[in-house]
Amino acid sequence: MEFTQEQKLYAQVVNEAWENAQFKSELIANPVAAIEKLTGQKLNLPEGKKLVVRDQTDEEAVYINLSAKPDTEDVELNEEQLEAVAGGAVFPGGSLINIIDIFKPTPTFPVPDKPLQY
Repeated sequence: MEFTQEQKLYAQVVNEAWENAQFKSELIANPVAAIEKLTGQKLNLPEGKKLVVRDQTDEEAVYINLSAKPDTEDVELNEEQLEAVAGGAVFPGGSLINIIDIFKPTPTFPVPDKPLQY
């Protein structure tokens, strides 16, 4: 499986934070500057967005990340989706569509199909 540049960057940042306490502190305090220092490259975030890093390494805690609520005001369903909502249509492979899948938020960083190996 080929990893995307985003997946490689994410793995590099997380691994460095696991191995280097100073980098981890810098990453939490100023994520963009810490990542740019680590990689030597400018990090391009979408306009108006900020990068937030939270330390979730406490093994006695379970963390839940809440993503932004999707904006569904101007969403139009295609014919196939409308039929599925109206009649519970079956899609290729025999599975029923889940309406929540239509509006599923996209994660900030892609999640690999398999756990990363170090």
